[in-house]
Amino acid sequence: MGRATIKSGTINLLNTIIGAGILAMPYGLKSNGLLFGCLLIIWSSLTSSFGLYLQNKVAKYTQQQGAVSYFSLAQLTYPQLSVVFDSAISIKCFGVGVSYLVVIGDLMPKIMESLNVKDESLFMERNFWITVFMVVLVVPLSYLKKLDSLKYTSVVALFSVVYLICLVIEHYVAHDIPTETLEIDWFGPKSIKSTLSSFPIFVFAYTCHQNMFAIINELKPSETDGSQTRQSNLIIRNAICTAAASYLVVGVIGYLTFGNSVNGNIITMYPKNSISSLIGRLCIVIMVSLSFPLQCHPCRGSVNHVIHFITQGVVSAKVRNQLQREGYTSLTSDIESLNSLASDSIQDESFISTTPMEGAQDTDGHDPIIVPLTSKKFYIITTVIVLSSYLVAITVTSLEHVLAFVGSTGSTSISFILPGLFGFLLIKPLGDATKLNALEKFSKYGGLALAIWGGIVMIVCLSATIFLGATH
Repeated sequence: MGRATIKSGTINLLNTIIGAGILAMPYGLKSNGLLFGCLLIIWSSLTSSFGLYLQNKVAKYTQQQGAVSYFSLAQLTYPQLSVVFDSAISIKCFGVGVSYLVVIGDLMPKIMESLNVKDESLFMERNFWITVFMVVLVVPLSYLKKLDSLKYTSVVALFSVVYLICLVIEHYVAHDIPTETLEIDWFGPKSIKSTLSSFPIFVFAYTCHQNMFAIINELKPSETDGSQTRQSNLIIRNAICTAAASYLVVGVIGYLTFGNSVNGNIITMYPKNSISSLIGRLCIVIMVSLSFPLQCHPCRGSVNHVIHFITQGVVSAKVRNQLQREGYTSLTSDIESLNSLASDSIQDESFISTTPMEGAQDTDGHDPIIVPLTSKKFYIITTVIVLSSYLVAITVTSLEHVLAFVGSTGSTSISFILPGLFGFLLIKPLGDATKLNALEKFSKYGGLALAIWGGIVMIVCLSATIFLGATH
């Protein structure tokens, strides 16, 4: 049932990674010094890519490729906490989606101001532009049922990123930005306070883990591209390397252009009346508009899991004991009754093949844990997410501190803590082997280290938010 390819998976994952946060990279280097800031960008790319790698490995070792999700893995580890995990994911994705709408409402009036539109004009109203972009772009794309369906819009969004990169390079090469004294800190770090306050910029720059399982589920083995595991590893490598290169280019060149006078949004530093700068701001609006559905997709899946948990409960103790005796995928008894709702739904109405995919099986032919999502529930949940996001966006003008708390907990959980714990708890010898080989040991105990790192990141980012007023 897979439809995705390495190319489409890379595009969607890359678009999930790169958002408006790329504009804060020069400020991140200013706060840490050029060399140390670049090291933070690279270190953050490595830790995030390892989390994605562990997600891919766990999907393979539990043999749930085609039907893996945070919910299904939680049933094998901490079933009672599955509702907490999915709640964190849904809140995090919802918050990021709302922030995209707020960005639209903030930037479009400024773009109109650059075009000399009068203050009393309807085109200067933030809520007007939020409504327009919701109706024209956000809502239609949010109802697409497969993540792979967003690959073309992701390409458009990535072209906007390319334009922003070219804009930064062009102004640096042209030397057309007047600077009285250009102060640059070449090494760093500058101070503990400045590093901690800017730390979330780097850590959360690569958050895309909420869509990794959906990408894995929509892949299928092929003779040319290899197994799902190989394809997923290539997607991770391509997306992370491209994102890291983009961050380094914008960060370094933007910082070298403005030095220590750079602020948290480099696009505002360029001349307002410049056509190229105007197009750059419009590119940001387009980029965040097309990125909203990439947040809606995992949010919808997690909300569905939470609803399922509340109405159906967790896997019974009998099944968990069976899993311990026979392995992760011997789900032939009570799991079938757990999935009976899906079968009933198929008879009554069309069944949405999202994450996890209906009818997917592991290599032994056992049924994995599937949370049913009917057409009716799909449209109801999507409508609630879209409508709620719109109402919050037109009501609240600033979500910086709320998002900082949500990001410190939700982003850290899905990027580091959960992949690390799943890797540590679920990776075991494959086949007839009785002991872990070197790669399995690295993945297993590296997962434990990643989970610990996630705990440290959460404490640091929450502290920076509370005491230093940091946002991300």
